[in-house]
Amino acid sequence: MRRRRFLETCAAIPGAAALDALSGAWAAAAPRPYDRVRLVDRFGEPVHPGALAAETNYVFQYPFTGTPCFLLNLGRPVTAEATLARADGTSYGWGGGAGPARSVVAFSAICAHKLAYPTRDISFIRYQPQRSATSDAHVIHCCADHSVYDPAQGARVVAGPAPQPLAAIVLDYDAAKDELYATGTVGAEQFDAFFAKYEFKLAMEYGDGKARTRIAGTTVVRELTEFCRQTIRC
Repeated sequence: MRRRRFLETCAAIPGAAALDALSGAWAAAAPRPYDRVRLVDRFGEPVHPGALAAETNYVFQYPFTGTPCFLLNLGRPVTAEATLARADGTSYGWGGGAGPARSVVAFSAICAHKLAYPTRDISFIRYQPQRSATSDAHVIHCCADHSVYDPAQGARVVAGPAPQPLAAIVLDYDAAKDELYATGTVGAEQFDAFFAKYEFKLAMEYGDGKARTRIAGTTVVRELTEFCRQTIRC
């Protein structure tokens, strides 16, 4: 339906140049597909949405071995779609939560400001269910620069210097099997800048060039407290 309305709008605009410009914007707004990867626990069993504790930080790697993502059960339905903007001004749509209650969302855990991310040693970025001295409750907060994102609105920036939302991970829920799959991203990917900034560090952790390996088949979901040794709170 959204695609049809877009084409109808284009038909009403005179001039091939305007049509070409809008067509390019539409292409930029489309999700970017990666391998369809099943989310599993550390024992290799499928992650069921109902088993995810509400408002708890979970992490998994996608779409590359070295790129961490947040998986969150917000504990409430997230049915409202959101229209968001990248730093370059192009817009894109986010479809809300996944799972039977539509409460499960996923985002890249790479902050959109200076690319802080959860490592095995420490994480300056995390979802916080309670209000803190520096931000409201129910947000993703990066303590490295105090960028704050609303996961119920597609990780829209609500405070701080971040120039754009976190990239969203597209989730596919298989209702027959009660399983979750990651299938792509939507929004502003920062993977090239991330790999360039942390090339040496990622090589030390994963091996030379291996952080860029595409995830295929399955990816393991862990609580953030199991993934890294220390989580900074602010």
